[in-house]
Amino acid sequence: MTAPPAPPRLPAAAGEETTAVAQPQALSSARWLERHATSLMGTYGTPQRVLVRGEGCYVWDAEGRRYLDLLAGIAVNALGHAHPLQVAAVTAQMATLGHVSNFFATPPQVALAERILDLLRAPAGSRVFLCNSGTEAVEGAVKLARRTGRPRTVCAENAFHGRSMGALSLTAKAAYREPFEPLPGQVTRVPFGDVDALRSAVDTDVAAVFLEPIQGEGGVVPAPAGYLAAARAITREAGALLVLDEVQTGTGRTGHWFAHQDPALGQGIVPDVVTLAKGLGGGFPIGALVALGEGPSGLLGPGQHGSTFGGNPVAAAASLATLHVIERDGLLESVRKVGAHLTEGVLSCGHPLVAEVRGAGLLLGIGLRRPVAAAVCAALLEDGFIANAVAPDTLRLVPPLLLTVEQADTFLGALPRALDLIEREIP
Repeated sequence: MTAPPAPPRLPAAAGEETTAVAQPQALSSARWLERHATSLMGTYGTPQRVLVRGEGCYVWDAEGRRYLDLLAGIAVNALGHAHPLQVAAVTAQMATLGHVSNFFATPPQVALAERILDLLRAPAGSRVFLCNSGTEAVEGAVKLARRTGRPRTVCAENAFHGRSMGALSLTAKAAYREPFEPLPGQVTRVPFGDVDALRSAVDTDVAAVFLEPIQGEGGVVPAPAGYLAAARAITREAGALLVLDEVQTGTGRTGHWFAHQDPALGQGIVPDVVTLAKGLGGGFPIGALVALGEGPSGLLGPGQHGSTFGGNPVAAAASLATLHVIERDGLLESVRKVGAHLTEGVLSCGHPLVAEVRGAGLLLGIGLRRPVAAAVCAALLEDGFIANAVAPDTLRLVPPLLLTVEQADTFLGALPRALDLIEREIP
């Protein structure tokens, strides 16, 4: 793969020589972090590293150390970093037409909406609203549900649907919600996977049920077999919408274009609404709210929703390139193969700290017998691997979809070392 072009010169901080920052590598991580602390809000805490370059499944920090990226921007960089086809597509589109208002249409916008509907096997009358993120897609779904005239929404315990006020009302984690309460809407939470609890909660006052096929931020927890099919039957009977949040699970992440198309999860259901983002743009900000069928697609009319940058031609070009490469290079099959290899390798290492592996494809959670996931991730980072402690006892792996078996094997070799280190250091 051809290395990405050198980045432009960066401005110096006050008191620094401009020549000292001709490239981002010219400053140490410590200096970048000093500047970070005095210029950015502290909403994410202290960064673990300062990353300056990426290629394929690898990234490099300001000191030139290389890391295998098993987080991919939290399931975003489907094609890894600096994929040549995506770079070419974005560059060509930016050189042709970068942005117009939504008073006008562009060919990439239309082509992307058609492609999404095709991949979803959408019924006649389906429509797409393009936006910039998963939170925005969910926010749109919340507004769409409001248009039914029904007052209540049902979602699952341990769910994550975003951090804007409407999406946050559906997100379970108290630390995210409580500082901003009261939140809009009447929301009922039910245990994820409990069909009886869902049936009891859904009546003719419910506008929509929001579910993730696999709870990503909730610890990589797949819906039990038959649960989504039961949710489809329950919502249909009550006349409520079934909204599937595929922001993290969509765009090939599980080895299927969308997780609900996996026979083990979806059993052939057709939801009313699907929300997409993350991997859809392969690293470029984009999201999509997809209403399936004439009824759901007619709920939002002119002027009732909008986004300045939603569906802009550069983002659409990035997404079209991402989808093309996934199909052209057979990445859905590769995701299933490499995901199975990782799962088998983690389980067969036989380490006493490993309890299980959950998930599908390249959305995997390594369940640990002790709440030491953050420490394990820190040890892996020192060894050149980026993973994520999504829960105190769970490591999350969401690498680029082009991860190879050979690259996976380097992680499988490093994991026991990290686990051994934590066992020795944490009594």
